[in-house]
Amino acid sequence: MQNNNRENYFLSINHSKGENFSELNNKNSDNPEIGKVALKPALRIAQVAPLWEPVPPSAYGGIELVVSNLTNGLVSRNHEVTLFASGDSQTLAHLESICPHALRRSSKAHEYAIYEKLQLQRVYAQAAEFDIIHSHMGLAALPFASQVNTPTVHTLHAPLMPDSHQIFTHYSQQPYISISNTQRQLAPHLNYVCTIHNGIEPQLYPFHAQPQQPPYLAFLGRMSPEKGPQHAITIAKRISWPLKMAGKVDIVDRKFFEREIAPQIDGNQIEYLGEANHATKVELLGNAAVTLFPITWREPFGLVMVESMATGTPVIGIGLGSVPEVIIHGKTGFVCQMVEEMASFVPAALELNRQACRNYVVSRFGIEQLVDGYEVAYRHVLATRLG
Repeated sequence: MQNNNRENYFLSINHSKGENFSELNNKNSDNPEIGKVALKPALRIAQVAPLWEPVPPSAYGGIELVVSNLTNGLVSRNHEVTLFASGDSQTLAHLESICPHALRRSSKAHEYAIYEKLQLQRVYAQAAEFDIIHSHMGLAALPFASQVNTPTVHTLHAPLMPDSHQIFTHYSQQPYISISNTQRQLAPHLNYVCTIHNGIEPQLYPFHAQPQQPPYLAFLGRMSPEKGPQHAITIAKRISWPLKMAGKVDIVDRKFFEREIAPQIDGNQIEYLGEANHATKVELLGNAAVTLFPITWREPFGLVMVESMATGTPVIGIGLGSVPEVIIHGKTGFVCQMVEEMASFVPAALELNRQACRNYVVSRFGIEQLVDGYEVAYRHVLATRLG
């Protein structure tokens, strides 16, 4: 991919400073000190993942999937990468772990915060061995990052909730990466380097030129109120279409699932496939006529939208959070304001070009674009530190 085109694919305006990546790249080439960073053949990078799921995840785990894609992509470009993650992770990088297995399925781990702190203690004890540390752990790494000279970049994978504002404000000058522009709205004062959208490996998502017959709607996501499986069921019943759903049920969502979802699963019109692994996921999405994304919260990114479009299946979503940034209304799906409106757009979604959905993902949300973006972001953070 040519340098003069790549920003069009994966980089967004830095609203807090009025800079985009073209401007950052120009600074890299004009400043001799920055140039030393940019021309360095390889960086020593620490990738720090949550311990809740392995990297990549065996089933659910959008953050862990993105961490895996980025880490392996950086290794393939000859960077020296250490991945701090659970011991059952699979990676091309050097793996360091303080626990043999991911914690969500562990019967021995009862206090996640303890393992989280142990991992961060190990990371930052080795900080001098890295050029840059990349945290995917939200606010947990902020106090550690402020105690060392090696810069830490924090990718914000979760919504910026009001309760977390105080600590983010205290560490507002640390460098942050947003995964959508709308994610910044609740904390516009942070030191955002840029927005870099999440990316996938399109080759792992077989293209389906036609949906399965008879057609069905798909829902993939946590069985939680904010992801909206209850609304997906409402839409399916309103238009008398079959609905196939897959997703994990967290402990905190068990009562919601048992009260709102389970009674409506009949194995006929409404099917629940459980927590889907990759093979089940791509079959569910690729064979569907339409994927529903009826969220009720400010979605930070929503990787399932990209995964669906990669298989050729358009997405109908509620226009909260990142949804208008990810779906091209009228081309790869439809962005709606209300659940009732989503149901009315199903016939129009059937007329969309499935190859166009696929092409859109390949051009904007692939691993190449993801790694390109972070390489430039790392150089900029290191250059700023030198300056």
